[in-house]
Amino acid sequence: MITLRQLRYFRALAAAGHFGRAAEAAGVSQPALSMQLRELESDLGGVLVERTSTGAELTDLGTEVATRAGEILAAVRDLQALAETRGPPLAAPVHLGVIPSVAPFLLPRLLERVAAAHPHARLSLRETVTDTLVGELVAGALDAIIVSLPLDNDRLVELAAFDDVFLLAAPVGSFHARRKRADPERIGADELLLLEDGHCLRDQALAVCRLIDPRRLNSVGATSLATVLQLVAAGLGITLVPRLAVAAGAVTDPRLCIIPFAEPTPRRTVGLAWRKRSPRERDFRALAVLVAAAGAERTT
Repeated sequence: MITLRQLRYFRALAAAGHFGRAAEAAGVSQPALSMQLRELESDLGGVLVERTSTGAELTDLGTEVATRAGEILAAVRDLQALAETRGPPLAAPVHLGVIPSVAPFLLPRLLERVAAAHPHARLSLRETVTDTLVGELVAGALDAIIVSLPLDNDRLVELAAFDDVFLLAAPVGSFHARRKRADPERIGADELLLLEDGHCLRDQALAVCRLIDPRRLNSVGATSLATVLQLVAAGLGITLVPRLAVAAGAVTDPRLCIIPFAEPTPRRTVGLAWRKRSPRERDFRALAVLVAAAGAERTT
């Protein structure tokens, strides 16, 4: 008989790609994890994992089982959360994911508001890119995520919290810095610096600068907005920066000039998403109110 323990251990292995790291993440010995995996393969009648020189690789069957195991574990977690909905809002712990272009600028204000409105609340935070957050949310590893919307995922509920306009960051004395308003059509591919692939801020910037072929961009491989801004300050190019970051004090280098865009001002919508079947909608809507208030403080 397939057990939840087997599914949890297998999900840990699928995430880690390595037996030792999976066992450590699951809090068990490696032999115990391997035994549960063998029993799961026996119950299913197929090989789920192939051992490699660097770790473990899922078979086609293993990939499908990992997806379905995540859905099952998420449903179990939602079932456990059902009993917790009887208490006050946010009484149960919330595993919250946040994208990197929002987390450092919004979370300080958000956590202050959560503590004031719901002193009993307990948030555990995870910061990474959108695709990873969505995958972990669907799999049940996260309860809710703060991301740029829309996600267009039929398994999730989305709730917009606030709009965040984009500004142009350019070196002082540059052509762009001498203009009162930035114009996307005057931004060249050879001067635009963006985060590496996988960051939604990169995709949003390319949507603003829609005439630019992303294949012509200078690749900087940066994973943080702070790094990109330092490159801009050094005169190596220009970039788009959310007002949320500017208001939070992320742009203090005197070598940088921040220029607003002409109307219609490009913007992104930041909000919450959670699983449709989650019984904690009341909690997430209460959290969304606080996200909206913290975002409005930073963006208006």
